[in-house]
Amino acid sequence: MKITVVGTGYVGLVTGTCLAETGNEVVCVDIDKEKVDTMRNGTVPIYEPHLDVLFERNIEANRLQFTTSLDEGLEHGQIVFLALPTPEDEDGSADLSYVLNVAEEIGQKIKTYKVIVDKSTVPVGTAEKVKAVIAENASCDFDVVSNPEFLREGFAVDDFLKPERIVIGSSSEKATQLMQKLYAPFVRSGNPIIVMDEKSAELTKYAANSFLATKITFMNEIANYCEKVGADVDKVRAGMGTDSRIGKRFLFPGIGYGGSCFPKDVKALQKAGKNENYDFKILNSVIEVNKNQKTILLPKIEDYFKGDLQGKQIAIWGLAFKPETDDVREAPAIDMMNGLLGKGAKLTVFDPEAMPNIQKQFGDKLNYADSMYEALEGAEILLICTEWSIFRTPDFSRIKHELKNPTIFDGRNLYNVDDLKKEGFKYISIGRN
Repeated sequence: MKITVVGTGYVGLVTGTCLAETGNEVVCVDIDKEKVDTMRNGTVPIYEPHLDVLFERNIEANRLQFTTSLDEGLEHGQIVFLALPTPEDEDGSADLSYVLNVAEEIGQKIKTYKVIVDKSTVPVGTAEKVKAVIAENASCDFDVVSNPEFLREGFAVDDFLKPERIVIGSSSEKATQLMQKLYAPFVRSGNPIIVMDEKSAELTKYAANSFLATKITFMNEIANYCEKVGADVDKVRAGMGTDSRIGKRFLFPGIGYGGSCFPKDVKALQKAGKNENYDFKILNSVIEVNKNQKTILLPKIEDYFKGDLQGKQIAIWGLAFKPETDDVREAPAIDMMNGLLGKGAKLTVFDPEAMPNIQKQFGDKLNYADSMYEALEGAEILLICTEWSIFRTPDFSRIKHELKNPTIFDGRNLYNVDDLKKEGFKYISIGRN
């Protein structure tokens, strides 16, 4: 099938590459000429495990092409995916200007039947708006479909190639059949393609992300309470997670969630509720608790230094909002670093992938280490903000040798409390004593 993907951000690039991997001819459109030239030369502009292999293979096979011309893209594809930014607006709502501006262009340019697919995370009613904008100028038939993505950064390729489910919001039998044909190779193991109306599909994505954010936040509340009463959140988590009604996933406490999806989507659903005079009380609490959780370790670090952080050298491991990505959007590490810098601390940081993105924001306010151990040199303490695999089994003797004080503040509960005590460390984590 001939497919066009408009927008080559995280979602668009994964979508285009993975669709090409199953034999489709894919043209990706982006207005950034420099980025398009880079991709044409075989360079992936984002870090995502395994994406580079598929990317190179499909470019070489001429199944994956890139252009700055929307006309060229629309001429090529019968199915046109809109994978455009929907950033958080000042009031918390999703900004649809990118989506609707492209929709207007599509209406002016299409000459034959197309299925226009909203792949971006968008509020309920967006498909109607896109359809109306296109219809103002379109001289041919078209359909608009909602097809939300459920990709986890760090696992996006596997998630796309082996989806747990595919959601298609469509009121057109013709468009539905084309989408089912497109996705048939991805559900051979029997995972469902769920067809529903467009509004329900749009809400499904927001509801799923908001529920997962709520689950994380609830566990962080339990962890904070554990510290008050002397309970161990790891034991509580294990006891809860074996209940099949709850499940084991998203029960790990820490210093809050970040990224491009959870913070934005929770706020967007909260704002959408307000627009309908509905108050999502749970989401209000989720947003507030997560905001506070991101800096939950800051007062503990202040107490450790008896309230004086001026000139104190602190090492930080992990800057991305989660492991296996270079994405630092809404990363808890940013809140922690801003708080520590505001108190006069000096920070040396290390992350396997995210340092260039952090450097764009912080510049020379930070010292950037070339390795996890180099970051420790001369530091008073170590703060861990992201649970990268390389941090899980470090050389504790070397950590103790490099640090002035054998003290670790762990925002991701990577280590066993008793083991760290035996190693001679002062170890402060989340929800454990």
